[in-house]
Amino acid sequence: MTLGAAALTAAWIFAALRLWRTSVPSDLALPALDPHRFFSDAELDRAASYQAFLRVDALLASLATLFAVGLFALKGARFARESAAGRIGTGMLLGMLGLAFVWLAQFPFGLAALWWERKHDVSNLDYVTWAIDDFLSAGGEFLFISLALLIVMALAGVWRRAWWVAAVPALLAITLLFAFVQPYLLPGLHSLRDPALAAEARQLAADEGVSGTPVRVQDTHDLGGSPNAEAAGIDGSRRVIVWDTLLQRFTPAEVRVVLAHEFGHLAHDHVLKELAWTALLAIPIALMVALVTRRRGGIYEPTAVPLALFIVVALLWVASPLQNAYSRRLEAEADWSALEATHDPAAAKALFRRFTRVALVQPTSPGWATLMLESHPTIMRRIELADAWRSLHRATP
Repeated sequence: MTLGAAALTAAWIFAALRLWRTSVPSDLALPALDPHRFFSDAELDRAASYQAFLRVDALLASLATLFAVGLFALKGARFARESAAGRIGTGMLLGMLGLAFVWLAQFPFGLAALWWERKHDVSNLDYVTWAIDDFLSAGGEFLFISLALLIVMALAGVWRRAWWVAAVPALLAITLLFAFVQPYLLPGLHSLRDPALAAEARQLAADEGVSGTPVRVQDTHDLGGSPNAEAAGIDGSRRVIVWDTLLQRFTPAEVRVVLAHEFGHLAHDHVLKELAWTALLAIPIALMVALVTRRRGGIYEPTAVPLALFIVVALLWVASPLQNAYSRRLEAEADWSALEATHDPAAAKALFRRFTRVALVQPTSPGWATLMLESHPTIMRRIELADAWRSLHRATP
């Protein structure tokens, strides 16, 4: 290994370790609580059955995606012969065609998931609306992959082999722009209409160091899906977005915990940290793309695009356990921040219990599902964190 490669590897490890840190006490011991203390056997069985189907469906969708891009990697280069769009234009067209393969591979599994959600009254979204929404969301992905290929192939025209060094920061800049404008693109937003809740939200934002962060409500009662909330935006576009279904189906104390959780994401810069973590993963992935595609002329040649797409999708799938583990750490930190702001572990535990009853979230997950699919801690893990916070503050004056 050359000195430069060793320095780059050391810098990568240092950055990863810095991002891995959270404000949750490192020596915190979580109690091992029995789910039967919080849920009936019927609730546990129903949630387990519901989630088992969705987990298998998600796993099969991932395998179908890998098969689709693998097939495209083998056969996709032939489409370049019929293109008159130039080098970069042909590469972009091949990228969009590859994404179409992915969309078609995932469509039946998304349809199956919606059928299962409707069957269990978790979603009331009709199939036509879902299909239109799914197609439109794919349009955003088409736009991003086209822009990414435009940048990467243009850079490859300047630096045939070292394009990946400049590509990662360039793509990160584009991703930052998307993250900034994303809150402005969400439809059906309005302010909190409950003056008392709006006042509590302002106080929570101040307590967590993000004063002035607006809270917006998104009307999703006609869109189906479980009640939810999110922290979105960066810098001046930061805001908390709460679904109206959450306000309708959860108690004020539980909603307060949700708001504190989302403010916690913003207080700890989780949107930026997620982007930084993704950039770290993008560095070895881009390097691998550069190395593997050399036999096809590198990413400079449009015929290498199908193989490059396969490498990216396959490596992202391989890296998904690490990505999920990092996401779970950030979610746990947001939970801890909410507990520190609300001092209400009882409301937090009630919130997590209601998630199981309303959205059929299973309190515990099989190990393989946690590894490959779960971006949030399990319900029981979150209840145990609230219990540990209570024990810690009971023991500390």
